[in-house]
This record gives sequence, structure tokens and C-alpha cells, in this order.
Amino acid sequence: MNRHHPNLHSHHHHHHYHRHSHDHQRSSNDVWQQQQPFQCYQQPPKQPLQYGEFPYQEQYQSRRSFDVYSRPMQQQKSCMIPDDEISRKLPKEILLRILSYLDVTSLCRCGQVSRYWNMLALDGSNWQKIDLFDFQRDIEGPVIENISLRCGGFLKYLRLRGCQSVGSQSIRTLAQHCHNIEHLDLSECKKISDVAIQPLSKHCTKLIAINLESCSQISDSSLKALSDGCPNLAEINVSWCNLITENGVEALARGCNKIKKFSSKGCKQVSDRAVISLALYCPGIEVLNLHSCDSITDASISKIAEKCINLKQLCVSKCTELTDQSLIALSTSNHYLNTLEVAGCAHFTDTGFIALAKNCKYLERMDLEECSLITDATLLNLALGCPSLEKLTLSHCELITDEGIRQLAGGGCAAESLSVLELDNCPLITDATLEHLITCHNLQRIELYDCQLISRNAIRRLRNHLPNIKVHAYFAPVTPPPTANGPRPRYCRCCEIL
Repeated sequence: MNRHHPNLHSHHHHHHYHRHSHDHQRSSNDVWQQQQPFQCYQQPPKQPLQYGEFPYQEQYQSRRSFDVYSRPMQQQKSCMIPDDEISRKLPKEILLRILSYLDVTSLCRCGQVSRYWNMLALDGSNWQKIDLFDFQRDIEGPVIENISLRCGGFLKYLRLRGCQSVGSQSIRTLAQHCHNIEHLDLSECKKISDVAIQPLSKHCTKLIAINLESCSQISDSSLKALSDGCPNLAEINVSWCNLITENGVEALARGCNKIKKFSSKGCKQVSDRAVISLALYCPGIEVLNLHSCDSITDASISKIAEKCINLKQLCVSKCTELTDQSLIALSTSNHYLNTLEVAGCAHFTDTGFIALAKNCKYLERMDLEECSLITDATLLNLALGCPSLEKLTLSHCELITDEGIRQLAGGGCAAESLSVLELDNCPLITDATLEHLITCHNLQRIELYDCQLISRNAIRRLRNHLPNIKVHAYFAPVTPPPTANGPRPRYCRCCEIL
């Protein structure tokens, strides 16, 4: 991001900026560099700025880091008079209401119109929801601290995803001043540690959702703190927080029994005990992501199925110990399940999916990648029992044939709902599959990478019938002839053969 000011000329006797005629061609980054309330100073001004004043170009030749005016709203000039027709005709309350619908960038632009508009744009009531993801490379700790001072109790939503320069001290300041915050996204803020979560639990008792994904310094003590101070917590994401164990999850479940969404993707120390604790103390769970928690077994998933009857979305991809027992348990109790991701669960067979298809009528998205034991029987039952199926992934399901796709295409879901079908590395699929799919009028995307028996001509015919469809296919080199010195490869693919 260019750290230098765009060329702005100021006439001090008018106190107005005059922009070049090509200003309308500036990029969004250039606009951000000029906008308020985030100002970057290389050195302090010669005279302290009054609230709402802008530093002039002559005083600041470059910008180093964001800073936010933190002067309390009470210190505004009470005698500030509107100097434009709109502001004179509309009451301040109406103008504030209008500005409340603007995003960060637009508010900062409005703040450059005049001193009066600057006062309105920077009013704390306009900063209830702040998303700084687009500026993550520029946001540093002092920015968050000054935002906290400015917004105070108005701030309810703050997204800092990817702001890796923000540390625990900034979050401590946030917690001390923004007691009403409800949604906080700190994902990928690598400097955040348990030190930041302690004051959040103490001061922010209204917290409803917190995202700590990839905050690698977060441990069980953070979950314990949240369980003690945030009883209204309904959503938490600790994916890839490798220090989290079953102890932390159990403490969280005991103290925060209103949790509806829980994600611990990649947390290898989250075990059956942790998942069973969630089932026992948080029966209202609707979304559960246990991707790559590879030590969990059928015992914990069966308990989730039994206790969390409102479960709608479940991801247990790469949980390699699970068997059909888990699927049968889900089919028995979780009739409102609409999303199931089980990629890499190689022990699942037709038996489990047939049970699901018979009882879970609301399934919309299923990821069965690398469930290598399933056959066309699964597709037949999905076609009959799941009329709302929108997305189906069958990549690396090597026993699927054209007949299974024909059954799927003839079911209720294909004509009305099916929009995405992924068939990568299904070696038995031929051109006949594409002929069957011609009747799927809502099909928007199909994946055919390394389906060696699919031809370009068949893809062209499919596109003639479904002109808006996106077909992703890759034709690997032809299989070389067998040699006398070694075995003949099964298939020639650009990725590993299962």
C-alpha cells in the first residue's frame, strides 16, 4: 500500500482541499489513505488538532501507521455550525441515522466534507459494526485502542480477521471500554494470547460469538475464562488452535450451555470426552465442525446424535475412526440435518448412507469424498429420499458408475435442486453420465478432473443443453503402454492413485 499522500493542495485562507481533476480515477487504497478517522502521522503536528480538524499536506509527507482520534465525544465543539445546505435543513439526528447505514470507507469519506460532517461521521453511534478485514495489513494495535476509546459502549461487532499486528494489549483496551460487544472476530490474529481473553470474559459479558481460528497461542485457559464470564456465548471457533484439549472444551461446555455453533477443526487433542461434554451440556448445538479431530469415535458422535436433536450441520471429515454406526445414529435422531461432510471417512459404506437417505429428508449438501466403499446403491437411495439435495461431492468414490448417476439424475433432487456435482477421479464414469445429466436443468457446476473415460465431445453436448453450466475437467496424458520391466499403472492421473 502506497504510504505517501496523494497530491492535495490547500489554500489556508479558505481551509478547503482542492483535488486534481483526475482524483476520480484513484484506487480504493488511495481513497483509504485520505479518509478519516484513520490518520497516519510520521511526526506530530506543530499545534494540537482540534476535534474534527484534518492535518494538512505540508505537515505530513508520508504515512507510517494508522491512528484514530480518541478525543471523547463530550469534548466536541458545541458551537460547531453546519456550513452546507443539507446540514442546515436536516436535523442532526436524521443525518446521524443516514450515516449509520454507511460502511467504514464511506464514513471516512463523509468525514472529509467539512468539520461538521467530520463530527457527525465520527460519532460513536455510527461505529456499531466495524469490519477491518480489507485493511488488515495496515491495522496496528493503536488503531484498535483508539477505536475502543471512540466507540465505547456503541460497538457491538468488530472483525479483525488477519490483522496480525494487533496484540493482546489492544484487545485488553477493547474489553475495558466496549462492554456491549457481541460479535468479535480475531481469526488469524497471531499475536493474540490467553492474556487477551481474560479481560474479555471479565468485561464483555454480552459476548455472543467469538472467532479465534488460527490463534495458535490460545489454550484451555481462554476457554475456561469464557466459560466463567460469558454465559450467553452461542458461537465459538477455535479451529487450528493446537493447544486446545478436552479439558478446555469440557470447561467451556459446562459454563456456556447456550452454544449453538462450535468449531474445532484441526484440534488433534479434542477427543471423545470433549465431544460428549458438548452433547451433555450444550444440547442446543446446531452446527458442529470436528474436521480432522481424528481420535473421535462412534461413541461421541452417537451421543451428539442422541442429545443434540436440532443438529443441522455436521463436519467429521478426516475423522478416520468413524463407522456406519455414527451414520445410523444420526439417521435415527437428527431428522433436520441439512449438511453432512464426511470426506476421508473410509469406513462408511452404503449401509450408513441408505439409513440417512431414508430418515434425513432435508439434506442439501453432502461431501462424500474418499468414501471409497460406497456404490451406486447410495446414489439410488439419495435420489429417492433427499429431494432437496443441492451439492453432492463424490470425488475419489471409485465404485460409482454411470448407472448410479442415471439413478441420481432420475430422482426428485436432480431436476429441482441439484446444482453442484463433483466427480473427480471417478474412473468408471463415462460419457453416458453426461447424457444422463442433461435433464438436470439447475446444474450449475460439474467437476470431472481425471475422469479418463469422459470425452470432450460429451462435454460439448452437455453444454449445448445446459449453456450456463461450468465444467471443470482436466485430461491427463494417455496411459503409457505396459512395459516388460514393471507393472502397468491402473490409471494415468496427475494426482495420487488411491
